[in-house]
Amino acid sequence: MNKFPRNETLLETFQWRIEQSSDDIAFKFNGRETTYKEYDQKANRVANGIIAEGCSPNSRVAVLAKNSDMYAEILFGSLKSRTALVGINWRLAAPEVVFVVNDSESELLFVGPDFYELIDSIKDEFTHVRQIIAIEDDHDSWQSYASWRNSFEDNDPKLTGHADDDVIQLYTSGTTGHPKGVRLTNKNVNASTPMVEETWGKDWHEKSVNFVLSPLFHIAGSNIVIMGVVFGCKNIVIPEPDPGLILHLIHTEKIETAFMVPALIQFLLNHPDAKTTDFSSLRQIVYGASPISEDILLKAIEVMGCEFWQVYGLTETSGIGTTLSPDHHEPSLGKLRSCGKKYTGVDIRIVGDDKNEVALGEVGEIVIKSSVIMKGYWNRDEANKESIVDGWFHTGDAGYFDDEDFLYIYDRVKDMIISGGENIYPAEVENALMSHPDIMDAGVVGVPDDKWGETVKGFVILKEGSNITEAEIIASTKEKIASYKCPASINFITEMPRNPSGKILRRELRAPYWDKEGRNVS
Repeated sequence: MNKFPRNETLLETFQWRIEQSSDDIAFKFNGRETTYKEYDQKANRVANGIIAEGCSPNSRVAVLAKNSDMYAEILFGSLKSRTALVGINWRLAAPEVVFVVNDSESELLFVGPDFYELIDSIKDEFTHVRQIIAIEDDHDSWQSYASWRNSFEDNDPKLTGHADDDVIQLYTSGTTGHPKGVRLTNKNVNASTPMVEETWGKDWHEKSVNFVLSPLFHIAGSNIVIMGVVFGCKNIVIPEPDPGLILHLIHTEKIETAFMVPALIQFLLNHPDAKTTDFSSLRQIVYGASPISEDILLKAIEVMGCEFWQVYGLTETSGIGTTLSPDHHEPSLGKLRSCGKKYTGVDIRIVGDDKNEVALGEVGEIVIKSSVIMKGYWNRDEANKESIVDGWFHTGDAGYFDDEDFLYIYDRVKDMIISGGENIYPAEVENALMSHPDIMDAGVVGVPDDKWGETVKGFVILKEGSNITEAEIIASTKEKIASYKCPASINFITEMPRNPSGKILRRELRAPYWDKEGRNVS
């Protein structure tokens, strides 16, 4: 029997949950608890405020802030106002933030206190922003979120949405140096809920204590908050991952479920408090977004003593693709390197360069067809034509199926690097490197790293007479792009491997670092 009704819009599903769990705790943040009824009322005020600011249906509302209960209110308020929420990666550099705000044509911008100075320095470059709202009270020029929200009525605007309405727009790193806005609709998000209910969400229930650890600008964070509300959980929110605080709250809040990237799992295991933490309340860890080593995974299962579910998906697929159940985390089964089987309602094929399916066990590009596939990239017609062909989304990931229908990720067709759960495209980093006057040529690859899965390594050819150092190059790139995208190391070379058309042969740059691993990703 379904735990929740199948509605046309996510808003309808949320409203159904409010009716079922009115007096239950929806969110706890810094000791502040919000019931589902209060969550609904605050979201009404936010929606009325968005409408009063002149935002019409399909407008964009952006948030640059760390996780909080207020961020969750803005998400619900945007649903009620039929606008789409744009979550901005708060690790981006100033030029990148300007690009996302302007590209999305966001009309309202909610800003957390950690980013007041940044936004003050670039606000004059915004092209569509009508109003900037400070999420805390300590900004001289911008109205505080609480006073702004509370100045509007708490009556429901009762706008009728549609399945094809955009509800979330999240930005992915761009292969040509600019990120692309992924448009996820009511249809996409609603299609994912029964898939979750059938797999890792099957034991979620009203009042389950769910830990929100992933940033809400990531599909993982958005999914965990949405599913937490849909299933009626008590959602514990912290601004950003802090291993010591996480271990403390697992014990004191009796956490039952959480999504973690592999790097965070490793940080928790290495923290001195892990030895004394009471993990007995934990029933489940969902993990994904980057590779995990078998040693770390098995240690985590031993220490935490709960079920582990691996998930594979992309922002463009609403985070949905395959999942590896706890039953297949037994080493003797030989499936720990797999990312599992496809969800019901998801079709996956492995295709070659000719777009035809390859033989079983042969490596090719992973393509996915499902109702969870995004509407498309915002204002990127050419990218849409390349990415979605006859309803099949081309992931850019290379992989293969075994004879039991388990999917294995082998490589990344588009050369994407995943470091600590963050997607990084070499072209973007190479552009930053090439902007330095002393650098004549640059190439970037991901290399193995025990902590992050991969780290960025740059290969540069210096102009004659230059004495610039590795440290100076890395510092220079940090002025142009987010720190997590910047090279952790630089190799100085005299010739860049390229094919006849001039494309950098990144496989040749990677090979010395990955050959001993027997594959091209960790």
